[in-house]
Amino acid sequence: MTKQIKIGNLYIGGGNKIAIQSMLTCSLKDYEKAKNQTLQLQKAGCDIVRFTVTDQACCKNIALLKSETNVPLVADIHFDANLAILSIENGADKIRINPGNFPKDQLKKVIDCAKSYNVPVRIGVNGGSVEKELAKNCSLEQALFNSLANQVKAIENLGFYNLVLSAKSSSVQQTVNLARLLAKNFDYPLHVGVTEAGPFEQGAIFNAVGIGSLLLDGIGDTIRVSLTADPIKEVEVAKTILSATGNFGGATFVSCPKCGRCSQDLEQYATVVYNHVKGLNKDIKVAVMGCEVNGPGECSTADLGMACGKGKVAFFKKGSVYKTVDEKDALKLFLQEIDDFDVN
Repeated sequence: MTKQIKIGNLYIGGGNKIAIQSMLTCSLKDYEKAKNQTLQLQKAGCDIVRFTVTDQACCKNIALLKSETNVPLVADIHFDANLAILSIENGADKIRINPGNFPKDQLKKVIDCAKSYNVPVRIGVNGGSVEKELAKNCSLEQALFNSLANQVKAIENLGFYNLVLSAKSSSVQQTVNLARLLAKNFDYPLHVGVTEAGPFEQGAIFNAVGIGSLLLDGIGDTIRVSLTADPIKEVEVAKTILSATGNFGGATFVSCPKCGRCSQDLEQYATVVYNHVKGLNKDIKVAVMGCEVNGPGECSTADLGMACGKGKVAFFKKGSVYKTVDEKDALKLFLQEIDDFDVN
């Protein structure tokens, strides 16, 4: 188990709930747009919001954003140590620095500021910005690990231990290998995810494989599903990955693949019911099945289930059939059953 770190009003590591992180796709200088996107992410279930800081104008808006939202804010800093200090002074709950492009001679003053404000620092190394000198004599994977380990040591030598670590690559296998190496060598909370994973279809799969593998190993305290897409989709995929690995409350959904035994529009049923429950803050398992073969078995393990028949749909509750309805009314009635279900 990793140590516990506090980010704003949120605790990570130490056995706390795995936190979902995403990143604003707009500049913090466009304050209204940044605020609206932050609020949308917060509503979608994002636990931590990160944004890039490119100049002092961005820093000045951090305090305002913090006053109008209720989610920990993380300033992503590259190249300029002064922006890291200004971000902390203006209320950033955490900063992220990358040793591949952060001035080493400026590290002490940033750490002194973080220590003064009790703000954690994420050391995040990426395959696209690895330190060139380190990459000359070893594999990219080893260079990324060495880069992070060197900065951890430098910061610890300054008496600072309020750290979160991450090592990401666009290679799923490399990302998994690095996270396992970090988990073996450090007790700091780990942020995991496959970076530069591509557009939605590819990126969701790459991250599901990478993040899912690590979570099933018990590795990962915060996650980000990096997508070339709307960040809301990052949060939705992250929630699905957490659910699949048993790390998310909320609703769980199962449906069977279509086959020749199914005489109804199972795809429509499954899509509508899934969209209805995916954001539901209710600890419930829902099953939508296409025929009498898988229906009773799968529905027996669900809180609520529906199984198609010829012109009829059977409704299950806690494993037993309790109602049979006409096909034409099934979808509407089943959604109402979900809304009315008492989890207690």
